[in-house]
Amino acid sequence: MNTKLKKILIYIGGAIIVSAAVYKIWFSSEDTSIVVETTAVKTGTISTVITATGTVEPIRQVEVGTQVSGVIDHIYVDYNATVKAGQLIAELDKTALKATVAEATAALNTALNEQDYQQKSFDRIAKLHDGKVVSDTDYEEALYKLNNAKGIADQKRSDLSRARTNLSYASIYSPIDGVVVSRSVDVGQTVAASYSTPTLFTIAQDLKQMQVEADVDEADIGQVKLGQRVVFTVDAYPEDEFSGTITQVRLEPVEESNVITYTVIIKADNQDGKLMPGLTASISIYTLEIKDVLTLDSKALSFKPDPQVLSAYQEQRHAAPEQNIIKQVRNVPANYKVYISQQGEEKTVWVKEGDNIQERTIHIGTSDGVVVQVLDGLREGDEVVLSMNVVSAQPTAENEATSESPFMPKPPGSKKK
Repeated sequence: MNTKLKKILIYIGGAIIVSAAVYKIWFSSEDTSIVVETTAVKTGTISTVITATGTVEPIRQVEVGTQVSGVIDHIYVDYNATVKAGQLIAELDKTALKATVAEATAALNTALNEQDYQQKSFDRIAKLHDGKVVSDTDYEEALYKLNNAKGIADQKRSDLSRARTNLSYASIYSPIDGVVVSRSVDVGQTVAASYSTPTLFTIAQDLKQMQVEADVDEADIGQVKLGQRVVFTVDAYPEDEFSGTITQVRLEPVEESNVITYTVIIKADNQDGKLMPGLTASISIYTLEIKDVLTLDSKALSFKPDPQVLSAYQEQRHAAPEQNIIKQVRNVPANYKVYISQQGEEKTVWVKEGDNIQERTIHIGTSDGVVVQVLDGLREGDEVVLSMNVVSAQPTAENEATSESPFMPKPPGSKKK
């Protein structure tokens, strides 16, 4: 054996002796201990939430207008008034409209008289024509005048019907049962319906049920489905939380400042009347919600103990020998398999049972980023290790950082003296 190889073996042997000595001194010292942080397996809910903003609106809202021009003569309801379908809520001045009806009635009567006269004349000429007394020309002329009279009578009848309809439009009725949300006119005001129908009232149907029109970002809309649970708050009642359900996801995109959103309709109960039209809502949509399942802190999945720290921990507590402790548990007792599933991802965790810490294979399901669903391998109440730290019982200026393993290399200048 050459000199160089002897030196290497001497160095290796020395390192082993030093490591063993350090290990013995460090972990057998009364001034050091190993702290194990654990988390309990619990039955809980796994949920994922997306947020959005929206506006509270009535489920059905009708703008009531008028199809004829005129001056507002009477208003029978005001803001917040409860109305029934068919209830008279306003009237226009009917003077001019009644005059139009009278004129149309007179014109129709004149046309009917002319029609009656032409009918009798035609009847006489028709008899004479049958007896070959009058010519075909006279017969055809009489028939022409009769048909014209009938046409004029029909026209005047239509004019009268239109005039009566316009007169009826002067009386404004509520189309639905509901509450008057807004009133846009007052008595004496002139409304012109020549080019568009002016809005007189806005009536909301049944404010005991409201809806929230939420603007959901295009990045989140794929997770939104009908029937999902929603909670939201409004600035008017910051301490109250309201619940709702998604009833519609509209396909029409809305672009504003190069941002695409989609409108999601959320139905919400409003029996106490706190929700008012126009309130801004801060919305949380539960896109995933699994209740009453075993859950585990996700951090437990990434924990792997230092073998030497684990062995020292077991020796300090006079627990089972190391070879029995760090053996991976492949066959979990039947009473541990609370939620058996053939699916799910296989993971390894370390479970603390009394003074022993054992490695265990589990299967996990859905995660919300904070906790993960346990499909099998653990039961409620099991303590799963999150970390194992070596700490000093009496910290000094020289050994404050005690969460590190004594076998890990130290940066230059950090060795203990």
